[in-house]
Amino acid sequence: MLFIKRQFPLVVCFVVGVAVAVQYYIPHRISQDFIEGLSHWEIIIAAFAFFLGLVSVTQVHVAKLRRRSPGWGFSLFFFGGILIGVITGFLSRGKQITEAGAITSFGWMYNNMLNPLQGTMFCLLGFYIVSAAYRAFKVRSLQAGVLLAVAVIFIFSRVPLGQYLWEATIGGFFPWQLHQMVEWVMNTPAKAAGRGILIGVSLGAVATSVKIIAGIERQYMGGKD
Repeated sequence: MLFIKRQFPLVVCFVVGVAVAVQYYIPHRISQDFIEGLSHWEIIIAAFAFFLGLVSVTQVHVAKLRRRSPGWGFSLFFFGGILIGVITGFLSRGKQITEAGAITSFGWMYNNMLNPLQGTMFCLLGFYIVSAAYRAFKVRSLQAGVLLAVAVIFIFSRVPLGQYLWEATIGGFFPWQLHQMVEWVMNTPAKAAGRGILIGVSLGAVATSVKIIAGIERQYMGGKD
C-alpha cells in the first residue's frame, strides 16, 4: 500500500516524463502516435480532475450553507449558475447558434451573462493595474525615475495628444518622430531584455521539470517530502 501511495506515482512520473522528452528527438510515426495518444489521455485525466474539483467546490459551498457562514448567499448563486448552465447546455447541445442561424438559450446566456461578467472582471483588474503602477512609479531612486520617464513617453506616444505636444514643443530638435523612437526602444533594448527574461524562465522550467521527473520535487503528491 505504501508503494502505491509514494513510489508508484514517482515511477509513472519518471517514465512518462522521460518518454515525452525523448519523443521530440525521434522523427518517426510511432513517436507521433505516442504523443497523440498521450494527449488523448491528458484530456480524459483533465476531465476527471475537473469533476473532482467541482465536487470539492460543491462540498465547500454546501458547508457554508449549513453553517450560514458570511457570504453564504453567494453559494446559492454558485449552485444556481451551475444548474442554469448545465440545463441550457444540454438543451442547446453545446451550440450557441442553431443550423437555422437562430441563437440558442446557451448562446444567449453566453453573450448576455458570461461576456459582461468577464468584462467586469477585466475592468476590475484595470484598477488594480493602475494602483500597482502608481506604487511602482513613485520616484524614490534613479531607477524609479527612469522607469517613470519611459512610462510617460510610452503613454504619450500611444495617443494623438502626445504626438501633437511632441511636434509642437521639442519634436523639431530631433530627426525622428515620437512613435519611431518608441518602436526602436520596443524592438531593440526592450526585446533584448524580454529575451533574457524568457531564457531565464525557460531554464527555470527545465530545472523544475528535471526535479519533478527525478523525484526531487514531490509537492504534487500532496506532501512536503
